[in-house]
Amino acid sequence: METVYVPETKHPRIVLIGGGFAGINFAKQLKNKEYQLIVLDQNNFHQFPPLFYQVATSGLEPDSISFSLRKIFRNAKNVFFRMAEVVEIESDKNLIKTDIGQFFYDYLVVATGTTNNYYGLDNVEEHALALKTIQESLDIRSKVLQSLEEATHTNELEERKRLTNIVICGGGPAGVELAGAFAEFKAYIFNKDYKELSPDLLQIFLVEATDELLSTMSEKSSADAKQVLEKLGVEVMINTAVEDYDGKAVKLSNGEEIETTNLIWAAGVKGNLFNGLMKDSIVKGQRLKVDRQLRVKGYDNIFAIGDIALMQEDGWEDGHPQVAPAAIQHGDFLGKLFRDDFPADSKFSYFDKGQLATVGMKNAVLDKGKLHLHGFLGWFVWATVHLFSISGFKNRLRVGVNWMISYLSYEKRNRLIIRKYSSKRKS
Repeated sequence: METVYVPETKHPRIVLIGGGFAGINFAKQLKNKEYQLIVLDQNNFHQFPPLFYQVATSGLEPDSISFSLRKIFRNAKNVFFRMAEVVEIESDKNLIKTDIGQFFYDYLVVATGTTNNYYGLDNVEEHALALKTIQESLDIRSKVLQSLEEATHTNELEERKRLTNIVICGGGPAGVELAGAFAEFKAYIFNKDYKELSPDLLQIFLVEATDELLSTMSEKSSADAKQVLEKLGVEVMINTAVEDYDGKAVKLSNGEEIETTNLIWAAGVKGNLFNGLMKDSIVKGQRLKVDRQLRVKGYDNIFAIGDIALMQEDGWEDGHPQVAPAAIQHGDFLGKLFRDDFPADSKFSYFDKGQLATVGMKNAVLDKGKLHLHGFLGWFVWATVHLFSISGFKNRLRVGVNWMISYLSYEKRNRLIIRKYSSKRKS
């Protein structure tokens, strides 16, 4: 395999795999420092996963929550980007193999995040829609809008129901946020745009295998979210799991079937790994076991940060939550460790900033210790936190304007099928 060109350097070379929250914050700490940093990512942009659901439900355009990686590192003379997919590593040779060639490294930092976990449900994986990338968000938008268009020109009522039913599997933040956004689409847009269809046709189902929504948050937040969703007209089905899906009907563990061409999978994730790492370093959820300096178990020069990393400390025996604040803290900490030449007494400690989830445009829930917020106040905190977490002033401005318009009118201006959904493209 040919070695990919990167400039020669007298400094140690770090290869960073992944341009998400953890990766870009790690890289920013090493901007113009005494290292050469090679950033590898399948996309040439940083994306903002907390707002994928708004792209999927026509609330935002994808470029408003995406930012060029080359632009981020434009003024970092020691940082070089290559768009590549990692295939495997040979750690004994300090070698990474990718779809564009191979790279040698002195240090390797894995920040690959997570991918969808279908728990062995092959048919679901083949036919369901997912929400882990900008591309998948656009697939959801296109598929749902295409289904509604198809429903307007069929004469069969059962087929119309199948095309207009939306089933969301997973009652975590992503599933709850999707359900709330689609419910508001039904309440404020559907009967205006699709006047030839009965307003009762569009049904939204939220299916959760456990006995509560938002299981990582407080019972109060779970109850608040369920109450708001049901008030919006969502049928919430707890203690119910998806068992199979053929593209036309969802089979549930309670024996029911829901006819739908729109099953959205938001039920679980696993670490996004590649070949070559020792099995002993891979733990529950396909994450990489790391020490308090984020060094991967069994390696001296390989580190993991963000959602892919599992670090145990007091209060976090199952690892830190797979959320943006944890990834940002990982990246910042490891970057500073490299800058300071790894002081032995420096150990990472996670600072919990609380958990947030929005339930529709004017409602959100927040947990921070004993503090619990909901309704408009929770939504205002949620909106502020997310707005200032987006990269780039122009992106923040665009998102803010979109939210202001939506807040005042519930209008979703981006209901365009720019790229038709194709199941062939997915496979």
